[in-house]
Formats: sequence, C-alpha cells, structure tokens
Amino acid sequence: MTEVQKKPVVKGKAKDKDQSLLEIFTKGLWKENGIFVMALGLCPALAVTSTFEGAFGMGILVMIILTATNTTVSLIRKFVPNTVRIPTYVIIIATEVTVLKMMVDAFAPDLANVLGVFIALITVNCIVFGRAESFASKNTVVKSMLDGLGVAIGFAFSLSMIGFLREFLGTGVIKIGYTLPLGFEYVLFGNLGLSDYAMTVLVNPPGAFLTIGVLLAIFTANKQAKVVRNAKKAKMKREANKA
Repeated sequence: MTEVQKKPVVKGKAKDKDQSLLEIFTKGLWKENGIFVMALGLCPALAVTSTFEGAFGMGILVMIILTATNTTVSLIRKFVPNTVRIPTYVIIIATEVTVLKMMVDAFAPDLANVLGVFIALITVNCIVFGRAESFASKNTVVKSMLDGLGVAIGFAFSLSMIGFLREFLGTGVIKIGYTLPLGFEYVLFGNLGLSDYAMTVLVNPPGAFLTIGVLLAIFTANKQAKVVRNAKKAKMKREANKA
C-alpha cells in the first residue's frame, strides 16, 4: 500500500521537471495569469490603475521584484531549513522591495508619488510570495527566473490593460511621460476630441471594480467556451471511433 501511494507523487514531480523552459516562461502569460486566471494581486489592480502609466510602472516594479525574488530563493533553497523558510522569504522580498523603493524615490519621484505606499506593499503581494513558495523553492535558478519573469510579464500586461482602458475611456486620452521618467511628455488620442464622451467614473475607485469585473467576465467566458468546444470535439472523436 505504501509503494502504491508514493507513485503518483513521483510522477507529479517528474512531470514538473519535464516542463520545457519555454513552457515555464509562457504559462504565466495566460494559463497562470495573476489577475485574470488566479485572481491574485487585485489590491494594486484596484488601486494604481487609474492611469496607464501608473499601472505600467507598477507592472515593471513587480516584474523586477518577482524575477529577483525567484532567483534569490532558488539560489538559497538548499541551505534554508523548512522551519524558517517562510520568514526567510519574507526578509528576502522585503529587502529587495526596500532597495527598489529607494531607487524609485531617487530616479522616478513622480512615479513614487503616484504609487505611494503600494510600492512597499509589493512585499505582501500574493503573486510574489506564492511563486517563491510554490516554484522557486523547488526548482533550479534558470527555471525559477523564467517562471518569475513570465508570471510578472503576465501581471504587468494585465495591469497595463486595465490602466489603459480606465484612463482612455475615463478621460478620452492617454498621457505618456507625465509619470514615468521618459524625458518627454505626449498625449495620445488628444486630437480625436473624445474627452467630451469620457466616462469619468472609470478613473474613480468604482471604475476599477467595473473594469476588472468586465474583463474577468470576458476572460472567464472565453475560457469556459474553450472547455465546451474541447468537450464537443472529444465527444465527436469518440463517436467517430465507435462508428
């Protein structure tokens, strides 16, 4: 009985190790997307997406922290006892976030003002800690780095999409270079005259819930439709084989 119970565990581990580097990187873009699939990291998604630049800036910061954290955790995973691994991960994430916040304050003060306390709150972001615990602590450095980068890109893309829709539909324009230190300022879609038709509620707190709710509904409906299509194809294939 003991041998039979151990076999599924071994197979599961083997399956994880057999994943290619490309699969590890790309799964975070969609299959394990932090916001639209896993429904994690919703706090920054609600708080800092009133503008495209704010959302994009937060996505870049999370990308740096998640990649760095996964790499660091993987490097030390064999030296950290299980009894203290959670506090160790917290210290690693908090240290890297503190260093990054100091750099943002120094080189991108406008972005620091827009994001405010939510830069420090990356420390308790479920996506960052979750990837460290579920993946980086069990895999090699290269795989962990690619996993963190893939998940972070998916998260940054999701934030940017929410921020773009909220700012564009809420103001009629997209401002570039007003928050990020790009060295120039430019207004997209300013000549279209869409400001008169803007839905200002979208740039207010309720707009975050509305935008994320609609996007979640679209992605969930698409996922369920795909499952139904695959089930129909499998059924037709079985019927064809019986015939």
